[in-house]
Amino acid sequence: MVSFRFRYRFRYYSMKFNKTKYPLRTIIAWLWTHHRGCRIQALVNAVIGLLMVAMGLFGVHTLRHLTDIATGVREGSITVMALVLAAVFLAEMILHIISTWVSAVLGVRAQNMMQQFFFRRLLKGQWSGIERYHSGDVLNRLFSDVYDIVTLLTEVLPSTLIVTVQFTASLIYLYIMDDTLAFILIIVSPLFLLLSRIYFSRMRRIVRAIKDSNSAIQAIIQESIVHKMVIKTLERTDTMIDRLENRQSVLRTQIKMRARFSIFTKTLINIGFTSAYLIGLVWGLFQLQAGVITVSVLIAFTQLINRIQRPMLDMARLLPHFVNSLASSERLMELEELPLEEDTEPTPLHGPVGLRFTDVSFHYRPENGRSGRTVLQHFSHDFRPGTSTAILGPTGAGKTTLIRLMLSLINPVEGSALIYNNEESHPLSPSTRINFSYIPQGNTLFSGTIRDNLLLGNPDATEQQLRDALQIAMADFVFQLPQGLDTPCSEQGGGLSEGQAQRIAIARSLLRPCRILVLDEATSALDIDTEQQLLQNLKAVCTDTTIIFVTHRLAVTEYTTDTISLERIEH
Repeated sequence: MVSFRFRYRFRYYSMKFNKTKYPLRTIIAWLWTHHRGCRIQALVNAVIGLLMVAMGLFGVHTLRHLTDIATGVREGSITVMALVLAAVFLAEMILHIISTWVSAVLGVRAQNMMQQFFFRRLLKGQWSGIERYHSGDVLNRLFSDVYDIVTLLTEVLPSTLIVTVQFTASLIYLYIMDDTLAFILIIVSPLFLLLSRIYFSRMRRIVRAIKDSNSAIQAIIQESIVHKMVIKTLERTDTMIDRLENRQSVLRTQIKMRARFSIFTKTLINIGFTSAYLIGLVWGLFQLQAGVITVSVLIAFTQLINRIQRPMLDMARLLPHFVNSLASSERLMELEELPLEEDTEPTPLHGPVGLRFTDVSFHYRPENGRSGRTVLQHFSHDFRPGTSTAILGPTGAGKTTLIRLMLSLINPVEGSALIYNNEESHPLSPSTRINFSYIPQGNTLFSGTIRDNLLLGNPDATEQQLRDALQIAMADFVFQLPQGLDTPCSEQGGGLSEGQAQRIAIARSLLRPCRILVLDEATSALDIDTEQQLLQNLKAVCTDTTIIFVTHRLAVTEYTTDTISLERIEH
C-alpha cells in the first residue's frame, strides 16, 4: 500500500505542476478550429433538441388547456385535446430516438476524423518531438481526450444551447402566467452562477491531474504487458503490481477530491432550487385558495418548474464535461505543438549512391531531468557508392545516432551530411529518405499476416518478388508453414522465433526499392551459419547498393569493404 507521505507528496506535485497551461481564450480558439468535422452532428443535435423544447412547451400548454376544459373554465373536447397531448408525447419519443441514432452514427465518424488528424501529425512529426511522450500517454490522449473533445463539440455545446433556450422560454411562459412565481425561481440564479465559477476554476486543475494519473497507469500496464517475459524472469510481478497500486491509489485520492467538491457544489445548487420550488408551490396554493389563479395555472407551474430547474441542473451536470474537455484540449494542444517534418517532394537518386559526412557533431539536449551529452564530435566519413561498411563501437559511442542522422530523424548540430551520386548531391533531409531501406534491431513485425508485413516494404510487390526476398533473407521457412505467406503473426511476431521474425523483417526491407541499405544489429538473433549465408546473399544480390552494417560482431567485417570504429566521448 502507498504510504501517506508518498500520496501527499504526489498529490502536491501533481497539483503544482499540472496547473493550467493555456488561457481559456486560447483553448476556445483551438476548439473552434477543430469544430469543422463535428459541425454536422452538432447542428443536427441542436435542431432536434430545440424541437424537443418546443414540443415540451406545447405539451405544457396543451395540458393546461385540457385541465381548463375538465374543470369547466373553458369549452372544448377532452378527447381531442387528449389525442393532441398523446401526439406531443409520441413526437418527443421519436425525436429522442433520432437523437440517439445520430449520436451513435455521426459521433463515431467525428471521433475517427479527430483521431486520424492527431495520428497523422504524430507519424509526420519530427522524431525528436514525440519521443518525449510515453506511448501509453499518447494512446490515452488519442482515445480518452479525443472522446472528451468530440463529446463537447457534438453534444455538450448543443445541449448548452438547448438548456439555455428551454430555461428562457419556460421562464417567459411562466412570467406570462404569474410574474411572482417566475421571480421566486430566478432568485437562485446568482447562487448557481457563483458556484459554477468556483467549481469551474478549481475542478479544472483537479481533472488535469486525474487525466495525467490515468496516462501514468496506462503506461505501467502497457509496459508490463510488452515486457511480461522480463518481469517474470526477474520475478518482479509483485513489484509491478505494487507500482500499479501506487499510481491507482494516487488516482483514487484525486477522484475523491473531485467527488467531494462536486457533491458539495451540486448539493448547494439542489438546496437552492428545491427551496425555490417549495416557496413557489406554497405561494401558488395560497393564490389558488384565494381564487387568483386557476387549477390549470398551478398544474402548468408544476410542469414548468421542472422545465426551468432541469436546465439549470443539466447545466450543473454539463460543467464536468466542460472541465474534462478543457483538460483534454490542453493535452491535445501539446501534441499538436510537436514540430512537423518538412513536407517536400521525395528526392530519389539513381545509380550507385553514397553518403558523405563532413566534420559532423551532434549532442542531445538536456531534457526531462537528463543532462545533455555529446555523442558525435567532428565525425567525417565517405560511404562511397556501392561499398559495404561495418560500423563498430561500444554502447554509447554514437552508432544509433549516426543511423538517425542518415535517416534524417535528427540533424547535425555542426558539419554537413550529404547524399550523392555521379550527377548530383543533396543535404540529408526527410525528402532523401526515399533512397534508404532500414532494418532495425529486435523484433519489428506488426500484427497481421506474414504477407501483410512484407507488403509494407513494397505494396506493389509480386508473388515472385516476395519469394525472392524471403530466400535472400534466409526466410524460406515461411513456405513450409501450413498457411505460408498468409500465416498470421500476433503482436511483435508472436508465434515466430526471434530469428525467424528478424529474417522476415530483413526480407521486408529488401522489397523496398532503395539505393542504401542500413542494417542495425539486424543479424543479432541469427546463428553463425545462417548469418554467414545471409551476408553472402546480400553481397551477391546488392551489387550496386551501398550497405551499412551497425554491429558488434567482428565476423561481419569479413563481408565489408570498409570498417569504422566509433569511440564513446567521455565528459
